[in-house]
Amino acid sequence: MRNRSQVALTSHRYPDLQKGDRVPTEWDKRKAVRRMQELIEDHLGEPVTLVDLARAARYSMYHSARMFKEITGRTPFEYLRMRRLSAAALELNAKERRVVDVAFDFVFDSHEGFTRAFARQFSVPPSRLREVAWPAHLFHPGLATEVYRDRQKGNMVMSETAKGTQQTQVVFVQILERPRRKLLFLPGRSATHYFAYCEEVGCGVWEDLKDIREAIHEPMGMWLPESIRPEGTSTYVQGVEVAADYAGPVPAGYRVIELAPCRMLVFQGEPFDEKDFEQAITSLWEVMNKYDPQAIGYEWADEDAPRFQLAPMGYRGYIEGRPVRQLSATA
Repeated sequence: MRNRSQVALTSHRYPDLQKGDRVPTEWDKRKAVRRMQELIEDHLGEPVTLVDLARAARYSMYHSARMFKEITGRTPFEYLRMRRLSAAALELNAKERRVVDVAFDFVFDSHEGFTRAFARQFSVPPSRLREVAWPAHLFHPGLATEVYRDRQKGNMVMSETAKGTQQTQVVFVQILERPRRKLLFLPGRSATHYFAYCEEVGCGVWEDLKDIREAIHEPMGMWLPESIRPEGTSTYVQGVEVAADYAGPVPAGYRVIELAPCRMLVFQGEPFDEKDFEQAITSLWEVMNKYDPQAIGYEWADEDAPRFQLAPMGYRGYIEGRPVRQLSATA
């Protein structure tokens, strides 16, 4: 099977995507935005143009700007201005310097323009920064490729629109019995989540898995427990479950392992707009992190089977399952 992720864009110059070019995956976008963020951080005190950002992103100016806004929620130049002002605030707070000198250091054209922008961002003019309680609300977001990792580890960061609001989400929870079966999967080297896995093996595995006719269910992303994970392979993998007596072909690089019968506690979130898929995943993880299965007579059993995720599809909501074991009567 051909790994679709290996189909390269026909040009890494900056025209819009042409017919036959591969549509950027979510991870492609995050890597491109990270490159732009790193360029900005390295040149806070120098002029930065959209051409420079597009060159770093390796896409056209149009697609670079669009991806940046999609991932960070801000245009490149809103982001650049906020980062320069935050760096300037640190400089002014740490040293006795003239405001006009700091303004020019961070590529502002005039003392007046810098003062207006600074006051809008921090609600205090730069000349009075040292008089007010520190710290100011600095703008220093994480790199685009790190956000997903933090969220998966449970370090959830509320969006600005969600702060101060109380939102109720309906999550459907059910216990599923899983019989003895096998898992046909492609391992990575050390990946612990989807985006790292894409970097190691490519992002086209999911499409290839759809071609396996013997699959019992749709393709899944999974976190393999140490007890069944082949030595030297990744925690996060993608694969399909096949029958316990499966003896069909195993594509190059793939592995097959047996899975014992188990019970899965499956969480299904509400339907969502496709553009909000990341928030849908984050919201469900928040519920899962707080959920106590003892309330329904179970306990987590992460060594019994892989935890799994299905492809996030707006019409059905995001779905993820985690193995559980029934509590004994004496527990």
